[in-house]
Formats: sequence, C-alpha cells, structure tokens
Amino acid sequence: MEVFEFSDRIITAADKALELAKPRFAELDALCEYNGQRVLKAFIDNRVSEMHLKGTTGYGYNDDGRDKLDAVFAQVLGAEDALVRHNFVNGTHALTTALFGVLRPRDTLLSVTGMPYDTMQEVILGEGCGSLRDFGVSFGMIPLLSDGTPDYTNITKRAPEARLVYIQRSRGYSLRPSFDISTIEKIIKAVRESNKDCIIMVDNCYGELVEDREPTAVGADLIVGSLIKNLGGGIAETGGYIAGKSALIEQCSYRLTCPGAGKEVGCTLNQSRGLYMGLFHAPEAVCAALKTSVFAAAFFESLGYEAFPKYNEKRTDIIAALKLGTPEKLIAFCEGIQSGSPIDSSAAPEPWDMPGYDSKVIMAAGAFTMGASIELSADAPLREPYAVWLQGGLTFATGKAGIMLAARKMEEKGLL
Repeated sequence: MEVFEFSDRIITAADKALELAKPRFAELDALCEYNGQRVLKAFIDNRVSEMHLKGTTGYGYNDDGRDKLDAVFAQVLGAEDALVRHNFVNGTHALTTALFGVLRPRDTLLSVTGMPYDTMQEVILGEGCGSLRDFGVSFGMIPLLSDGTPDYTNITKRAPEARLVYIQRSRGYSLRPSFDISTIEKIIKAVRESNKDCIIMVDNCYGELVEDREPTAVGADLIVGSLIKNLGGGIAETGGYIAGKSALIEQCSYRLTCPGAGKEVGCTLNQSRGLYMGLFHAPEAVCAALKTSVFAAAFFESLGYEAFPKYNEKRTDIIAALKLGTPEKLIAFCEGIQSGSPIDSSAAPEPWDMPGYDSKVIMAAGAFTMGASIELSADAPLREPYAVWLQGGLTFATGKAGIMLAARKMEEKGLL
C-alpha cells in the first residue's frame, strides 16, 4: 500500500535500494541486539530502581539517580567513570568542558585528524572570546593524507609536543571517511610510541553504539558526545556526556561546576527519567538511523549520485554525505526532508549565517527535540562540492519515507 504518491522512477529506485541493503540490514540487526543486551546488563548490574528516575532541585546533594546514571553510562562506554548531565547544552559544550578541564596554560593540544569542525575552531582558536588560545593553550594540527586516512608517521613524530591529542571520529563537513574503532586504535598506538603520558581524547559524536565497542576499549582516555545524538535515543531532551579515566573525569567535573564541588553538586530537575530511557532505547534508535543511512546511500547511488560512505561500506557513524553538485539540488533536498518530518513539515528551510560557521548553512530538522540529529535531519554549508550531510531516523519506516520525499521534491523542481 502506498501512502505518499511517488513516481515510478522513485519507487523503482527505492525497491532496488532495499534489495541492495538486505545484507547490511542483517548485520545491523545483529549489532542492535548485542548492544541492546549490553545496555540492559548495565542497568541490571547497577541495580537501577524507580527511585533513580526522580529528579532533584537546588544543589543536588546526594542525588543517587545522577550518580547511578554516571555509573550506567560508564559501563556501557567501557569507562572508569562518566559525567552525564542535562545541562551540557550541546556536544561542543561537553567537548569544551573536557578540554578546559584537563588543559592548562602552555599546554599543547594536537589534533591528529585534521582541522576540527567549525564550532570547535572557535573554542580552540577564537580571539578575545575566552578560547583555549586566550588562556595560553597552543594548538597543533596534523592534516590527513590525501586519501583521508591518518598520517601515522607524522603523528608519532609530533606526539611528544602534546599534552592532549584530539581525535575527531566523525567527518564534520568533509567527505573523508569517519574513523572506526580499529583506525582509532592505530592512531592511539602511533601516539603512544613516542608519548606515553599525554591525554588522548576522542570526539565521539555520532559514533556511539555504531560498533560493538567504544574508543575507551582501545586506549582513549576521554570520550565525549551529545545526548541529542546517539545515546539519547531520541528521548533525552538535552544534555551530553564525558566518559573515561576517573582522575580526568574529576578534573572535568571541576570545570563543569566549580573546584572542590565537582560531581557532588548539580540537581537533575525532571531530566533523569528521559536520560535513562534514552540510553535504554539508544541501540534501537541507532540501528534505525544506520538503516536509514544505508538506504539513502543505495537509493541515491541508484539515481546516479555519489554517497559517502557507499551503501555497502561499513558504517562508523550515523552520517551519510550525498554529493548533489549544485546549491539548487542541495536546497531542494533539504526542503524535501523537512516536508517529510513529523514536526514543522510545512516549514521551508533556507540558508542562513549560522554562528560558528564560515559560510551560509541550510538545515532541515523537523524534530521532536530541536537539533536532535538522531532524528532524521539534513544540513550542509552552501559551498563546493554542494554535498548534504544526512543523519538520523528514529524509525526506519519514516526515515525511508523522508529520503523518498527529498527525492520527490528534487524531481518536482526538475533537479533529480
């Protein structure tokens, strides 16, 4: 049965994409089951009870629900400890808290996966805004090789200069591959060959539960992410996390609250239940997002477009980039995604000067939680090569429909 009206061309491409995606879907279903059991075990092992779902007010002293949530996240992420809070306003805030928590004046931050994405550049290199540069932290950067892979030789050579090595797992607004755990393990090994003492931190945004382990399993000291992405499961209304070595988490907590208080304060208001439920639902939500990504790649590849990664390539985060080629196609695609959203489907996304970005950006995100990229969304800077970055999809059925509606909008404008 057909609910939306699609042309024969779109229906044929969708049927072909589903057939091509079957082997990948089977792998993703198996991963979802494994990660779902890992999350369940963390809840059981930490004896989460109904009382832990209730929030606190004021100072938040003796908030056992908050402390228990940290322990559950730490177990799921393979970390010694975690700092999970609703008052991280976004992933960049959590990353900033971690960097300022462990770095000191005259330290050097070395990014070994190229230049960090736009919003982090302001945190690191901004002038007169309280950036790391303003506080006397030096920055070094090792570009990726021409094929988008890490420069391991140069990493080993330059690691001794660093107090902290920064690894960006996801691709940002680039077409390079995102990095899987095996690649991150190789980066860490290259660092440790010449600097055994530096802190290795991974921006884990978009990558949680995409594999059967996290970067902490291969030697990362800190991993950081947002809760309106993977680990919020589409339920968490806001928040972020930092996980890793206990001593480092303590330093980060002093930055989040104040020295001497750290993790011992901070009320949870009415957010605890959503954060617990979001984590519990996260394996299913991530699986749906990954299936949507695979389908989108197979579908648009069959229509003659280039996808990164390709439909049959391993996913290492929930993002797929589609190279559309012109600003008109990019805008039409985003209009189509917006039209297929459960919220604000009648809105028309337009390019705008978004804070923290160096060119106009268009975003399509009709989400239950504003900016939640675990929900189907698309965004792109209006610059060459006019690619759109697609992520999310709380259910595969609605994610698939959203992709097809994006193609329909392009088709209506004579751009498909």
